[in-house]
Amino acid sequence: MRGIFWIFLLSINFTFAQVYSFKTQKEGRTVTHRILMDAEYLIETQFVEYPPIFISTRGGFYSKKGNAYSVTFEFNSDHPKDGLTSLVLEPDESWEDVSKTSLDLNGKWLMSGKVRDNKEQRRDTSRPRKTMKFLEDGFFQWIAFNTETFEFFGSGGGYYTAQEGKYTEHIEYFSRSNSSVGRVLPFEYSISGSDWHHQGFSSKGDAMHEIWSKRTLNE
Repeated sequence: MRGIFWIFLLSINFTFAQVYSFKTQKEGRTVTHRILMDAEYLIETQFVEYPPIFISTRGGFYSKKGNAYSVTFEFNSDHPKDGLTSLVLEPDESWEDVSKTSLDLNGKWLMSGKVRDNKEQRRDTSRPRKTMKFLEDGFFQWIAFNTETFEFFGSGGGYYTAQEGKYTEHIEYFSRSNSSVGRVLPFEYSISGSDWHHQGFSSKGDAMHEIWSKRTLNE
């Protein structure tokens, strides 16, 4: 059925707010499938660790019935090829819990502004063009997408540490350039209300001071 992709797997006891991983073989390569999920949102990303190759990512809000997770996509990097807008899946014992210790910054964050010349420049986070960063139990992923047109603009992710105002990203996959994999990007961070101030240098080496805000259901 177009728009729905079924994965039938054996059911096991499964808890949310975790990071999971399993591997498959495709064209002679070992593909890592990473699942980031909280109580309402799920992302599945596929990539090859070595040599690094980004394959795909897709995600959105989900509902749960029994052991099945029904995900309505907000983005799907393969949508131009497969036309899929939703996913129904059940995990099995091949899904390994790879969650690290819960860290500061867990949650879904929307890019909500930047600071230039000591002045905040805010953007409307309710608009369909979004850049979201999802941090869960030591892993992170950012995604740029449009909820109205289903356009996908890019994604990258890996694992992170956050402690005492120091935030460091270790890049494991990057849709725009596989050559960025393996880079370690250190930043400074602070929390002000529902805002995360993120300062340092981008993967291109440009100075940056971004503002990310916790995502709410109406955004």
